[in-house]
Amino acid sequence: MPLSANPISRIRKHTRSVRFEGYARADGLWDIEAHLTDVKPEDYPLAPGVRPAGSPVHEMWVRLTIDRRMNVITAEASTDAMPYPPYCAAIAPDYAALAGLNLMRGFRKALYERFGHVNGCTHVTELLAQFPSAAIQVLAGEQRDNHDDGTKPFQLDRCHALATSGEAVRLYYPRWQRELKTGTD
Repeated sequence: MPLSANPISRIRKHTRSVRFEGYARADGLWDIEAHLTDVKPEDYPLAPGVRPAGSPVHEMWVRLTIDRRMNVITAEASTDAMPYPPYCAAIAPDYAALAGLNLMRGFRKALYERFGHVNGCTHVTELLAQFPSAAIQVLAGEQRDNHDDGTKPFQLDRCHALATSGEAVRLYYPRWQRELKTGTD
């Protein structure tokens, strides 16, 4: 167990599962699919009726087709389980409008501008916000991560471990290692 043991007894009240899968397509594009479920271990009363224990309250699917440059070619969303049928599912086709965006250049900002608040489904939009990092993982094995083609590797300066002023960059990406500026000069 990666977290410390909790000394206080507790009862599980909710499970959210999120799964991403990436596929290389025969046409050179990539499909990334995500699936979200929310399940309660007890009967769950909602305005439209009681959702039986173990039945999904939410079950959403999203597929983005992207190219190697992380451009979104097509986008598709689907809602199979929702608290307020059919109203929740009505917005799913609108997510096709994400085509043309780039996952690495302003994707999350554009996503929330287009589908934040009442303009979209909270759960589908939150799921889509995870696509940039999932896409990086899907494409990560296609080229050695420290292959030097003359351009700064995309992963540098995106987290504390790969800060260009840090030890990991000095060891694995020496060309891109920079001294930490102290602000005293």
